Amino acid sequence: MHMSAKGFTVAVAGASGYAGAEVVRLLSGHPELTTGDLAAYSQAGLSLGHVMPHLAGAAGTRILSEIDVERLAAHDAVVLALPHGASGRIARGIAQINPDVVIVDAGADFRLASTSDWQRWYGGDHAGTWAYGLPELPRAEGGSQRDQLVGATRIAGPGCNASAVALGLAPLVNSVDTSQTVITLIVGTSGAGKSSRLDLTFSRMSGGAHPYSVGHAHRHIPEIRQSLRMAGAEEPRLSISAVLVPMTRGILAVCAAPSQASTEELRGRLHEVYDDEPLIHIPDAYPDTHDVVGSAMTHINAVGDPENGLATVVVALDNLVKGTAGAVIQCLNVAFGLPETAGLPLVGLNP
Repeated sequence: MHMSAKGFTVAVAGASGYAGAEVVRLLSGHPELTTGDLAAYSQAGLSLGHVMPHLAGAAGTRILSEIDVERLAAHDAVVLALPHGASGRIARGIAQINPDVVIVDAGADFRLASTSDWQRWYGGDHAGTWAYGLPELPRAEGGSQRDQLVGATRIAGPGCNASAVALGLAPLVNSVDTSQTVITLIVGTSGAGKSSRLDLTFSRMSGGAHPYSVGHAHRHIPEIRQSLRMAGAEEPRLSISAVLVPMTRGILAVCAAPSQASTEELRGRLHEVYDDEPLIHIPDAYPDTHDVVGSAMTHINAVGDPENGLATVVVALDNLVKGTAGAVIQCLNVAFGLPETAGLPLVGLNP
């Protein structure tokens, strides 16, 4: 380990993107993690404050370096916030130099256990499978995914939509029929990254809603199915429709599945699984993205409708905090044996 006076040093590759910059923002307030090398591709050589002006008060004068595996490997931990398919080669290079460094990949490269799933949904060579970074995910054999992350050195950060759906449905796999699950994802524009696209222009987004990946087309489907199987579901099947709406941050996942459970039974199970989880809240009202923006919290509620044989689970989280960068910090905390919520905002921004 190369601990600084403050604690463990963390490099960020891809610091000029939304996810990487959010990692930098959270690191800036962390009591035990120190921001190390900040690297980028096309924007290397520019100051972070120029590329991401909102970080001017934290690391704005830092110059983004080229992505260099030797520089990255000199840290206690490396966060890879790179496009899907780009992390495998970088991770291998870092590990060859420093096998003990903790690497957390915020992309999809190491999430899936199935090579065929990777090739079907992402294409190209499968880089491998790392410990899945969703600590609260209940496991069928008991305990949670957190047990797999203590002391881990290779961690796959979860997908934001996959986190929302899995956290909502996983505790209920014995109460709902996950083989017939219909999910609507209401998502904000930051989930699409910084790239310029016609459908993300103000004139297209303002005042409207844009459906995409309707039916069986969303890339997070195999990841969600994998999580639900970890929780004990035998053969989960999902139909997902995503809707892009004019909000910057946030995911509202509405998940419906056949069930004879009452609201009290569903909520009771959620409380049983999550009451000791510091980053999950079971409100009495329906979850609302306004209440989680800027925070690492996930709000979950469920409604039973035995008369019609359905259960509906509603989940809200901030796609850039709990959905991405906050999950990275949470996993680093668990891996290093730090307090799990260290450096994570527990209070949202409202209004």
